[in-house]
Amino acid sequence: MIYVILYLAAIVLANLTVARFGPNSVIVVAFLFIGLDLTARDQLHEAWREDRLFLKMAVLIATGSLLSYALNRNAGSIALASFVAFAAAATVDTLVYHLLGGYPRWLRINGSNIPSAAVDSIIFPTLAFGAFLWPIVLGQFLAKTLGGFLWSLVFRWVDQRSAARVELEIGD
Repeated sequence: MIYVILYLAAIVLANLTVARFGPNSVIVVAFLFIGLDLTARDQLHEAWREDRLFLKMAVLIATGSLLSYALNRNAGSIALASFVAFAAAATVDTLVYHLLGGYPRWLRINGSNIPSAAVDSIIFPTLAFGAFLWPIVLGQFLAKTLGGFLWSLVFRWVDQRSAARVELEIGD
């Protein structure tokens, strides 16, 4: 449940920030929020892979865009661009994540983040701002990839701490 909340918070905060501050904010937003989103998405893939993954991800993506619009109706074009970009990126991410199924989890997460960050970085600013802005596309891609990597380290650390806590409780 925590990853659903993190995912939605990342989408909504990203959309509202870009709606408020425009193209100048997208690289910082990509690093802070979209890197988190990409990595939380992979955590949800693990939890949902045998339980209607595509449907649940579609509902989650739509919910993030609808919440963004509900909180700020001026964010409508950003929310729509976000929905399309996240849907395309989630499809690529899911395919790559599962193709990397035999590899360690950290590699599946970061390996799937790279192509999904590329897809998202091309689609979102092009739709949101009405033009292909290559400095923004490149900056977003790098920021999302680095941000996703750092968030994967945070999630790995949290998972390890949780596992160690469970081991201690079982051993008592």
